[in-house]
Amino acid sequence: MTTSSSSPSVPFPAPAPLLPGTERALLHRVARAQSEGRTPSLVGAVARDGAVVWSGGRAAEGTPVPDADTQYRIGSITKPFTGVLVMRLRDEGLLDLADPLEKHLPGTGVGEVTVAQLLAHSSGLAAESPAPWWERTPGTLRPELDDVLGDAPVLHPAGRRFHYSNTGYTLLGSLVAAVRGTSWEDALRAEILEPLGLLRTGVRPSAPHADGWAVHPWADVLLPEPAQDLGIMAPAGQLWSTVGDLCRFALFLAEGDDRVLRAETVREMRAPAVPAPEGEWDGAYGLGLQIERVAGRTLVGHGGSLPGFLAGLRFSVVDGVAAAVLTNATSGPQPGAVAADLLGIVADAEPRIPAPWQPLPAVDQELLALTGPWYWGTYAYGLAVVADGGVELRPLRGTGRAARFRAEPGGTWTGLDDYFTGETLRVVRAPDGRVSHLDVGSFVFTREPYEQGDAVPGGVDADGWRGQP
Repeated sequence: MTTSSSSPSVPFPAPAPLLPGTERALLHRVARAQSEGRTPSLVGAVARDGAVVWSGGRAAEGTPVPDADTQYRIGSITKPFTGVLVMRLRDEGLLDLADPLEKHLPGTGVGEVTVAQLLAHSSGLAAESPAPWWERTPGTLRPELDDVLGDAPVLHPAGRRFHYSNTGYTLLGSLVAAVRGTSWEDALRAEILEPLGLLRTGVRPSAPHADGWAVHPWADVLLPEPAQDLGIMAPAGQLWSTVGDLCRFALFLAEGDDRVLRAETVREMRAPAVPAPEGEWDGAYGLGLQIERVAGRTLVGHGGSLPGFLAGLRFSVVDGVAAAVLTNATSGPQPGAVAADLLGIVADAEPRIPAPWQPLPAVDQELLALTGPWYWGTYAYGLAVVADGGVELRPLRGTGRAARFRAEPGGTWTGLDDYFTGETLRVVRAPDGRVSHLDVGSFVFTREPYEQGDAVPGGVDADGWRGQP
């Protein structure tokens, strides 16, 4: 049940085609989701190597079959867009993620809740606005933030737990508007949609688009769902989009784009900021993005729903594959799970071909001299040089804290992974200029295990190594 139009599709670059067997497996998964999910229509798309490589849709007989250019409401997939706008403000120095919201948006009554906590759903704010149900009623019923927050907006201590909050993202949208001095919608269009070429994404539908339906749980009959303008709550779930545009957006979230956000910043958004409640889903939440483990893969993205519509977006940075699924039913299919399946079909059947090994264009001889084995106590590590003057420190056997480090001006390196994220690696020299040891966040790495005369914290027994005591 879609509304047709002759409006032109946004052209995609011509990527290498998928294998016929892969395409059939993708179509089969989409067809099964539409049939088993009892939904009027469903469309999916997959992107890799910077472009959409496949899309396919299914629809009830007599209904236009959707394609990569057909719009659906995407509900809470709007939240990553709002998150990107907030991160842009941070990168421009207009706010800090640790800032209390009230510093930039006074009078909300939410106390010391920070920008980061709002992004990560750890603010402790209520999940929803006061009745009536905001997703099915016009935003004119809630014209001001006070109407969205109600009399008791804070339910939990800030920063203590994950509690999904649509009201929190409403506040973030108002924050963007206050700091930018323009509307959230105008900021979205100028700062994300136009630079990334997401021309089929917006706050209102533009044909061809799907109509929203409810499917009776016990009979194959339909009821139209209202498509309300959410007003001030738009930053939490207003947008319409297509699977083509969502795949492009996912590629941006995986790789970055200096016109919108640097690769370093989108990597920050993808990192877990707070865990989800136990038993809800196997993953965590970043800064505007869901993170989950599916079939051994780390997938990032978001889900979305509004009355009449369900949406799912997933991408794997390691595999270089993204998938989006959209459907026009209030319940039934599980677009997030279907998107994960589409991604897995492509990644398993046609795994990414590694880039050719390439020697570095030049090498710093002092840096090269630092490579090789180092010891933290008796744990053996190896230091290797990587691109752009960075280094990698990994255990040589067993388990240990592995990390990549980015080169910084002045001859230090900053950790990029796990335990050492943000920690500084520096070279410490003896008075005669020779390298004494490496210091990684106060951890001392020496060339020999517990080397006599070196800077081993706590010292080394004067009698040194010995046989059986």
